[in-house]
Amino acid sequence: MILPALVFYLFAAVLVLSGMLVITARNPVHSVLFLILAFFNAAGLFVLIGAEFVAMILVIVYVGAVAVLFLFVVMMLDINFHELRKGFMRYLPAGLVVGAALLAELGLSIYYWTPSGPSDSVRAAPTPESVGNAQALGDLIYTQYAYVFEASGLVLLVAMIGAIVLTLRNRKGVRRQVIADQLARRREDVVAVVKVPTGEGV
Repeated sequence: MILPALVFYLFAAVLVLSGMLVITARNPVHSVLFLILAFFNAAGLFVLIGAEFVAMILVIVYVGAVAVLFLFVVMMLDINFHELRKGFMRYLPAGLVVGAALLAELGLSIYYWTPSGPSDSVRAAPTPESVGNAQALGDLIYTQYAYVFEASGLVLLVAMIGAIVLTLRNRKGVRRQVIADQLARRREDVVAVVKVPTGEGV
């Protein structure tokens, strides 16, 4: 019992520390690297409680795709961080007020929190030991919470389309693909058949 507790506290401590460094690191590349470290430690915590599927998804999706994409974007964009930090002091009072409110809410939540056992629904329908967590999660997502799952996918689709529309710019001098013009093209407009006499060339 001691070793799992020590591993839990180790993962939790590194997770909290890396989470703090994500928002306090001065270099955004370092922030993304600390974010990846936080994801790995969160995956370790999921493994400790027996949720291997969730841990695998966390590593594959968030570390392998999202965090690496963040890292590429931060490293490829030519951002002048000195200019960005110029307005830091102007928004510092508002940030301190919001941070104090969040800390107060967190403190009240911890003060009034009392551990409770499993809910009545969990006790009424325990997961059989023969069913793995991936199968149990799939059963819940595609049966009981199927509509919620589909709605969340629709929200993500709308967010993706909105991000594309908001960042789409029509700049002069940039050649873009026009699908309608491509479909309206005829063979006679783009292909010319020239009969070249033998031995004379074009």
